[in-house]
Amino acid sequence: MAEKTEKKTEEKADDNTIFVGKKPPMSYVLAVITQFNGNGSNGVILKARGRAISTAVDTAEIVRNRFITDAKLKDIKIGTESVTNEEGRESNVSSIEISLTVSKKQK
Repeated sequence: MAEKTEKKTEEKADDNTIFVGKKPPMSYVLAVITQFNGNGSNGVILKARGRAISTAVDTAEIVRNRFITDAKLKDIKIGTESVTNEEGRESNVSSIEISLTVSKKQK
């Protein structure tokens, strides 16, 4: 019962948030480009924890250097989250949030 109350208090994911995991970086690059071009959003947030942090950084750099060259890094937040595993042991996991933004094109 305590787990459900914890999950409700967490902040809800924004439409412009992409959670990075085990897939290859190009999968997330496609998601970022879709957010910028398809939805017309000004910014995208990449979130990752643990070993996926390097994939999130790779994704941000591939987007900035190859595909959307006018994309800028707005903010990078790093932190530590406490996670409880199946055995009940707590461990600390590093986390990162990378905010990418692009200026609106004037027509």
